Amino acid sequence: MELKRVVVTGFGAITPIGNNAQEYWENLVKGVSGAAPITLFDSTNFKTKFACEVKNFNPLDHFEKKEAKKMDRNTQLGVVAAREAVSHSRIIEDQVDKNRVGVIWGSGIGGLETFETEVLGWAKSEGIPRFNPFFIPKMIADITPGHVSMEYGFHGPNYTTVSACASSTNALIDAKMLLQLGKADVIVCGGSEAAVTASGMGGFNSMMALSTRNDDYKTASRPFDKDRDGFVLGEGAGCIILEEYEHAKKRGATIYAELAGGGLSADAYHMTAPHPEGLGAYLVMKNCLEDARVTPDEVDHINMHGTSTPLGDIAESNAIVKLLGEHAFDIQINSTKSMTGHLLGAAGVIEAIAALGTILHGIVPPTINHFTDDENIDSRLDFTFNHAVKKDVKIAMSNTFGFGGHNACVLFKKL
Repeated sequence: MELKRVVVTGFGAITPIGNNAQEYWENLVKGVSGAAPITLFDSTNFKTKFACEVKNFNPLDHFEKKEAKKMDRNTQLGVVAAREAVSHSRIIEDQVDKNRVGVIWGSGIGGLETFETEVLGWAKSEGIPRFNPFFIPKMIADITPGHVSMEYGFHGPNYTTVSACASSTNALIDAKMLLQLGKADVIVCGGSEAAVTASGMGGFNSMMALSTRNDDYKTASRPFDKDRDGFVLGEGAGCIILEEYEHAKKRGATIYAELAGGGLSADAYHMTAPHPEGLGAYLVMKNCLEDARVTPDEVDHINMHGTSTPLGDIAESNAIVKLLGEHAFDIQINSTKSMTGHLLGAAGVIEAIAALGTILHGIVPPTINHFTDDENIDSRLDFTFNHAVKKDVKIAMSNTFGFGGHNACVLFKKL
């Protein structure tokens, strides 16, 4: 059986540095930091008092009040990103067969704010079970693709992938495989996360995973810098419309790139720490290249997982050198988490959109906030520090790694 080709025909985003895909891309290139003091809850007593929140988001600008109350912030952000992507792709105007359109979404946690609110209410109720009837539907991670399908009447494959911070990259890879097998014509895929809550921040703080640079939050997310002290929690959503190539051509769609490869692997090492030699990172990129039938020396750009954690940045950098050899020193690599923070389950898709942007615009966004080289990271690697770099990118990869040792990687090719 010959596998079908899969292309990108639309995308949308709502992020800490831009409330639509164009604004997001422009601020990536400018090197804008999305970090700011937390406004979504009272962080007075928390070790970390800043995050990368989505700015100026009012649900009532996007939903009727009655509908907004039925959705966790995680779902609201997801639906907004999906709407932009669907509009961008023109699949509704072109009257595609909705029975052949799926929605596959990634979320690492789901409706955390809803869970927190309901359980706190229970704790104060003196044992009387007064729960909102929308508690469970708002909380479950799979509800976002459900809402997207209901809004448009998409009857194709519909589910959520959960693999912590790799979730939305897993969604992209699942969508790719289903399209290759002819199980759908179009799949709306992406991810969303809204974990800037007391329990989200408190939980990650207790693991000592977050930066505590409260006095200089704008530069707190500093991947590959010697003085990095943890990631900065972010929130938001992204969506990419994936489509079978011949179907896209037949309807005259604008094709932005081909999703040529997807790789998966496991560290099989530790619940939260990466494999010290970057084994899982190496394997996932190797698997992705093999899936795309691309050789290491053809790669022009890698958007790294690059969370600004002491162990992860070293392991991933070493894996790239091991995979690409001398060619690793000739390409532009970066971590856009230096600007957006870490969107957990939504990180993969917004970084895939950033990788797509390098192909479409011929420019690689910077890794901002670099001050001091880390002697444990090969200085010959070009992390695109502090300033965007113009580059003709024909092949771009994007890495995403999640707690549990889940690794996922996608590869886009210029057409």
